[in-house]
Amino acid sequence: MIRLEERVRGEVLVADGGMGTELQALGLVPGTCPELWCLSQPERVRAVYRAYREAGSQIVETNTFGGNRYKLAHYGLADRVAEINRAGVALAREVAGSDQYVMASMGPTGAFLEPYGEEREESFLEAFAEQARAFEAGGADAVIVETMTALEECCAAIRAVRASTRLTCLASFTFDPLADGGYASMMGVTPEVFAREAVAAGAHIVGSNCGLGPVHLTAVIRRLRGATDVPLLAMPNAGMPELRDGRTVFPEGPEEMASGLEGLVAAGAGIVGGCCGTTPAHIAAMARAVGRLNSVRG
Repeated sequence: MIRLEERVRGEVLVADGGMGTELQALGLVPGTCPELWCLSQPERVRAVYRAYREAGSQIVETNTFGGNRYKLAHYGLADRVAEINRAGVALAREVAGSDQYVMASMGPTGAFLEPYGEEREESFLEAFAEQARAFEAGGADAVIVETMTALEECCAAIRAVRASTRLTCLASFTFDPLADGGYASMMGVTPEVFAREAVAAGAHIVGSNCGLGPVHLTAVIRRLRGATDVPLLAMPNAGMPELRDGRTVFPEGPEEMASGLEGLVAAGAGIVGGCCGTTPAHIAAMARAVGRLNSVRG
């Protein structure tokens, strides 16, 4: 199969949607370790992967977001990093077969590098490399370093993936809108700075996920395109979050969200999917919209 970073230069590809909420709908108790389900509840994890595939996703993203040793230590599972991550990817590989990409999810550690925190870069590199090697052993095609807000941590993860595997490396930041109309992460990183530094660290594809709905994310993608010529990824939330009756909800339905894809693709996105609030129904609507766009593009 052609490498993901090469395939996406010729067509728009569809990734999948939210993972945590789908697992919770199948019985995952909030506050417990989602990644452990790759071992204890493999059929339920496989069911989520399969639902997105059947909805039209061409890329299976794995249930490994918090699978690094820092996050797993909270559950007493730091010694099971390789086992959990390899299993999460292997389940996705079973569903994906040979005609769909497996993109392993690598999220933040929740710790901070010196001088903001107590961690050293070498520790981050070791932790991310440990996870990345397990991804490759499980059969992944790519790794997405995602929902990042700190540039140093993101670049450490990218370098670890590139140094320890031959997998395609994607990097995705989460941005917030600013009062002046711009965007920055909670650590003050702008889209332009992120794009340049992530590519310099070795990312094959860069983009943004979470935090924003399709409208705001379109503006972010434009800024990323102005800073780099590598392929771009966009995985917005189902609109901007709203508090209703004490509960956070994401208001955009499948067709409404899919209607924003033309703008995302026009801005430069080559991979589109969803984050918080998106379901297989959202991905199905997005896949139909992408099919129309690809047919027009020829």
